[in-house]
Amino acid sequence: MAIRKKSRGRREQKSAGAAAGRNITLRAQTETALENYFTSLNGHRPGHLYELVLREVEEPLFRAVLDYTEGNQSRAADILGINRGTLRKKLREYGISAD
Repeated sequence: MAIRKKSRGRREQKSAGAAAGRNITLRAQTETALENYFTSLNGHRPGHLYELVLREVEEPLFRAVLDYTEGNQSRAADILGINRGTLRKKLREYGISAD
């Protein structure tokens, strides 16, 4: 069963593994994404990979959790395990509306 987001017209689709009845973990998906990233470099050396990964992951993480909590920042911060002030700072950094 596909998961639907509350956002207008946007849907998350099941991964191929989930469609095949397998449960794919976030860790496994991350490993696959990083392997694909390194392959795409064609021998070039990546720089500042840690910062790159955090930037790529944090914004969709915050958006998903805020969507899940229907914009309730206190609940979102609790789910994320960070304090509300830190969440608000990150939302400003990424230009994510508090609405």
